[in-house]
Amino acid sequence: MTMKVTRKVFDAHTHLGELAAYRFYDLKEAVKPTVIEYPTTGDYLKHMDEYGVERAMVISNYGIPDSAQPFSLNPLVIDSVQKDDRLVGAVWVSHLPKDTERTEAALKLAGERGVVALKTTCLLGGTYKPADWDESSRALWNQIVDTAEKHNLALHIHTSPAGGSDISNALELVKDYGKRIKIHIVHMGGGVSGHIKLVPRFLELVQEGYQVYTDCTWAVGFGSRWLLMEIERTGIGGDRVLFASDTPWSDLPSEYWKIEGAPISEQLKNMIFWENAMKLYGR
Repeated sequence: MTMKVTRKVFDAHTHLGELAAYRFYDLKEAVKPTVIEYPTTGDYLKHMDEYGVERAMVISNYGIPDSAQPFSLNPLVIDSVQKDDRLVGAVWVSHLPKDTERTEAALKLAGERGVVALKTTCLLGGTYKPADWDESSRALWNQIVDTAEKHNLALHIHTSPAGGSDISNALELVKDYGKRIKIHIVHMGGGVSGHIKLVPRFLELVQEGYQVYTDCTWAVGFGSRWLLMEIERTGIGGDRVLFASDTPWSDLPSEYWKIEGAPISEQLKNMIFWENAMKLYGR
């Protein structure tokens, strides 16, 4: 029996489309670790209905080490958000010089109906740290940020411990661009070290006027609890946390109960599950 959510939910970070099986980490055989995927718009809407989710942000499914792959799903994202108003989407872009032509083509989709964000990662190479960009990467970053600003789109960025995606690098990006555009830091920095780096700095950045947001996907137990209880204690940042499931890479029921079961007020829960995402992404 599928769990149904018990309040209005806007899932602000999910993935659409099918990935080919891949031999990750030199495994003997190619695998599909997510087990489930949503190859079509209809498949994804069925998932929403199954759990009782009212609205959602869809993004190209990715994970194999090929920076070109997520671009191939941008047309599916655009088609989906224009078929059903329950969906909004993020266009996949890249700051890697080898993806310049793909990114420039993707940025032309920024004004399409239903597009509310630009999505990028450093899992496939590069870094969020502006001091480490070469001239070509900086030019691409500037195009991405200029486009987000022009179309009032959020920049939706993956974070994880270490490497180019490390939260320390992402916070540098926020310092450079977070007063021009809205930046959604996915996964709370990812893992123990990421949470410890993020939580105090996140509240400071909100106070300092940066347009920074986060979600609790992949968060280790203490991480989301710490962030949410600090928000309750200080009264800072309650409008900057979004519910997300990162479906199919994470699990909607577990991500839901991470918030629903937290010792926080009903008002804050409603903000996280619905109101904040409606303000940021609800066009």
